[in-house]
Amino acid sequence: MTIGLLAIVVGALWTVQGLDILPDSKMSGKHVWTFIGAGVAVIGLILTVIGERVRSRSKRQGQ
Repeated sequence: MTIGLLAIVVGALWTVQGLDILPDSKMSGKHVWTFIGAGVAVIGLILTVIGERVRSRSKRQGQ
């Protein structure tokens, strides 16, 4: 889950830089980073959901 959350944050940062909302970076204004960032954020969301399901499943079996 931690890796998923980190991927969401990094992906969001890259997306914002690609959209040139966060200036003063070499990635700012380059639209390829918008798509890469969005993809990384989606992967992070998937990893977070999977991690939460595994965690809740293991808690149920432990009771």
